[in-house]
Amino acid sequence: MKNFSAKRLITAITAASLLAAALTACSEQSQSSTDDGVSYENAQYTSVLEIKDMFKKRELTQEADTSSATALTLENGKNITVSAEGVYTLSGSAENCTVIVNAGSDAKVQLVLDGATITNDNSPAILIISADKCYVTTTDSENTLKVAGSFTETEGLNTDAVIHSKDDIAFNGVGTLTIDSTDKAVAAKDDLRITGGSYNISAKGQGFDANDSIAVNGGEFKISANDGFHCENSDDDSKGYIYIAGGSFEIDAQDDAFQACSVIEIDDGEINAKCHEGLEATVIQINGGKTNIDATDDGVNATTASKSYSTLIEINGGETTVTVGSGDTDGFDANGDIVINGGYISVSCNSAFDYDGKAEYNGGTIIVNGEQVDEIPEPVMPGGGKGGKGDKGDKGGK
Repeated sequence: MKNFSAKRLITAITAASLLAAALTACSEQSQSSTDDGVSYENAQYTSVLEIKDMFKKRELTQEADTSSATALTLENGKNITVSAEGVYTLSGSAENCTVIVNAGSDAKVQLVLDGATITNDNSPAILIISADKCYVTTTDSENTLKVAGSFTETEGLNTDAVIHSKDDIAFNGVGTLTIDSTDKAVAAKDDLRITGGSYNISAKGQGFDANDSIAVNGGEFKISANDGFHCENSDDDSKGYIYIAGGSFEIDAQDDAFQACSVIEIDDGEINAKCHEGLEATVIQINGGKTNIDATDDGVNATTASKSYSTLIEINGGETTVTVGSGDTDGFDANGDIVINGGYISVSCNSAFDYDGKAEYNGGTIIVNGEQVDEIPEPVMPGGGKGGKGDKGDKGGK
């Protein structure tokens, strides 16, 4: 017993030393924020996505200018319709009240939640029918939106989310937004951006769902849902991507923590996920941040859901820790290639890597079950033999 404990101690010290060295190397990549978004000055990789203008200045501004805002007070059983561009503050508590944004196609509407509570039976708390973009901003306050029953048609639309948007939507602020849903918490038919605020999400469906893209550059998230973040465009598979440039995530997902049709790119942030699968997309690129996945199935799964990209897992930096369940599961599973250029990777598993294409190891640190390896191990079957082709995955999911 004494020899076993000493061995474990030596292994832990070695792993800690390797982690410190890897993180020191990763720190050479510096991140800076500009009015247009985020750039990486010394990056040794090429982003899969075009990130230069991903976040706009107004999205990154966490406190709204309410000097000329229109104040709206919530009342039971009374819908509120916003039909013109502007800033609107929402406060008060109401049941069966929907805030409807139906403005011009070029209108920018900002809803400032300032101690707002809406509890509905079957309709969204916020419904965006038409606008160029709608901003949902929290003041330093507690805000709660809830739908307790099954969603029904609202304003002639089939809705399925507490905040349902047919156009672009952006979330920011300095307060807290709690969303409770019998289906989705947030659904956007176009682009969804989040740059600040705290979010407590409980949903039977997806936490955050969008058709074209989801991009996050800050905020604190506590999510219990089927999928934490889900992005899929069935009409254009070059879209449907998720980009993470910052934020703190605590996700408890029945299915996937993050699922995208085309690309998941992680450049920064801290992710802790308990889930069926952690990351699933056609291309998964991890360039920075800390990602901790505890999965009952595959931890990181590159599955061919988009014909616009070659299926790939690429890791260039950051700290990625993956724990997977027993059986036919893999820490990293690709229906294409796996390329590791840097970063620190720790996998606790039966099979660390499974891939159909090439496995290329150019740099970084890989720990498998507490032991450092100097190459990407070959796939392993549940019984301990060499594996075959990778898991086909969910092809993007629904």
